[in-house]
Amino acid sequence: MNFVFIGASRFGLRCLELAKSAPGCNLTGVVTAPRSFPISYRPQGVTNVLYADLASFAADLSLPCQVITNGMNDSALLDVVRSWRPDAFLVVGWYHMVPKSWRDLAPAYGLHASLLPDYSGGAPLVWAIINGEKKTGITLFQMDDGVDSGPIVAQAEEPIFEDDTIAALYERIESRGLDLLRSALPELALGTAVLRPQSQEGRRVMPQRGPEDGVIDWLNKACYLERFVRAQTRPYPGAFFLHLHARVYVWKARAVEYDSTLPPGSPLLIGSDVGVVCGQGVLLLEEAEIGEQRLRGESLYQWLCVDSQGRCKEGQ
Repeated sequence: MNFVFIGASRFGLRCLELAKSAPGCNLTGVVTAPRSFPISYRPQGVTNVLYADLASFAADLSLPCQVITNGMNDSALLDVVRSWRPDAFLVVGWYHMVPKSWRDLAPAYGLHASLLPDYSGGAPLVWAIINGEKKTGITLFQMDDGVDSGPIVAQAEEPIFEDDTIAALYERIESRGLDLLRSALPELALGTAVLRPQSQEGRRVMPQRGPEDGVIDWLNKACYLERFVRAQTRPYPGAFFLHLHARVYVWKARAVEYDSTLPPGSPLLIGSDVGVVCGQGVLLLEEAEIGEQRLRGESLYQWLCVDSQGRCKEGQ
């Protein structure tokens, strides 16, 4: 099976390294993208925070490679890819929809980090943590005209633990995905893979997320905001709130039950810990950053207590 790899992420690179040596598979070319690029749902551009330089990897192997500049509907790009004579496309760590013109040329198989049909669409692992799900998974499927709606090749479950960060969960999901490819690629090459249609029952299509979606709303419960922080911590852009026209990034936090008469968003000290009052409970800020400065304890509390005129807020 001649296949073309499409991707631009670190996970994509791991999958590419595995797939190029899979029994019955012959890698004939790579399509990738720059770290930052415009896309239909964000014309001003997105930045791939999980980016990997697949072009250099392809060059080291003397493989044909195309870096997209005009999206995937570029007819000249498709002509080049057609010359590589693909029998299949493997798509991992990719932001763009694969057009029908490509899928008419050869079937496209992709990895999506959820148990399809649920959590189709954008940022499935981030949404799963935010929503308090107890399990997630990864699905290898054949792409069609819908959003992650094509028939399933293989699927694996993975639990979500109470203290999972996005990095910890993503690492385990990557391992599951590599296992799926290791077993499924030879079957796809031989034509023995059995695909099953996706049920439309239980499908939720999640919206894409950008850095601005990390803003913290203190009216939410503290337990929700703890998940909100864990879902967007490093390597993602982070959860944040505004104070004195500066973004305060919260990289680690812990929800506690605490009764306070202060309104949501008010800072307070609980022993040596700095907390912020939420709609219910208090969120302790265990790691916070303003600019490139990390603050904690008394210094963070004093900074949060100052208003725009440099005065200590009333009641603080």
